[in-house]
Amino acid sequence: MIVVTGGAGFIGSNFVLDWLARSDEGVVTLDKLTYAGNRANLAALEGDARHVFVQGDIGDRALVRELLARHRPRAILHFAAESHVDRSIHGPGEFVQTNVVGSFALLEEALGYWGGLKGAARDAFRFLHVSTDEVYGSLGPAEPAFSETTPYAPNSPYAASKAGADHLVRAYRHTYGLPTLTTNCSNNYGPYQFPEKLIPLMIANALAGKPLPVYGDGLNVRDWLYVGDHCAAVRSVLERGRVGECYNIGGEAEMKNIDVVKMLCALLDQLRPRSSGSHAGLISFVPDRPGHDRRYAMNTTKLRDELGWRPAETFESGLRKTVGWYLDNATWVANVTSGAYREWVEKNYAAR
Repeated sequence: MIVVTGGAGFIGSNFVLDWLARSDEGVVTLDKLTYAGNRANLAALEGDARHVFVQGDIGDRALVRELLARHRPRAILHFAAESHVDRSIHGPGEFVQTNVVGSFALLEEALGYWGGLKGAARDAFRFLHVSTDEVYGSLGPAEPAFSETTPYAPNSPYAASKAGADHLVRAYRHTYGLPTLTTNCSNNYGPYQFPEKLIPLMIANALAGKPLPVYGDGLNVRDWLYVGDHCAAVRSVLERGRVGECYNIGGEAEMKNIDVVKMLCALLDQLRPRSSGSHAGLISFVPDRPGHDRRYAMNTTKLRDELGWRPAETFESGLRKTVGWYLDNATWVANVTSGAYREWVEKNYAAR
């Protein structure tokens, strides 16, 4: 049995579905079901005895303690997080509460649980913390990609809160001996991603004939990682990663934001053409986000050399899969783009 926090969110739900497609080892999903947590992401597991869903907060220590005592997991995979930079700019307190205070509470309960294990069970236990490349800050055009030894320099409240969690995980390994692993991933995309992030937002807006808002000059660069490749990397780190180590996970696909949007438009022109003109005609440049990091890039040499992982998808193949999924799952999109979602979009984009 493993415990997955945030398992009804975008990356977490993809991981749970992928895990149970490949293994009969059970999963306990713990998710608070905030706006981005969605039980519908796990609908395929309804009635599956291998999966237990628990609605709750990682900061609820009594709940976490009881869950660990009852299910006796061999690992905790910590995906739960507030993760949208724009939301962290508007409301940083929630990010500190979930990503720092919540992670601290989870670490405390994991430490207590691990301390009570004996023998092989104690030796086998792992706490795997899923983090982001944004903790490293921003790169210039010619600077080398982030490595696991790059100094932390977070620039947004979101990145700072994740950096705080990363440091807590490191401290619990160094001070208490908790067998931790940390992964820092680049920008994910794929099925079930809430349409506040770039790719699903552009798909949803394009299909609705709405403007495609691109921040600034559109030249900000990100390394794009298909979520299925991310899941495979996390499995590899859990199975064979060295305790106490950090591993960068990237898609080896650096792309300018504007180029991502243009590729999306070209795909939609093929798969769901407009009545007249290209979807690219909807592109609209808007004032930039405050403190927008210019470039992220990931050096994944450590992960490739130690664990033999490489991304299976190119950006082109992953993007085609992603667009196809959103076209095939219009009901899911309609259900998540509720009144609250529309209010958020209005708040974030109306004044730009």
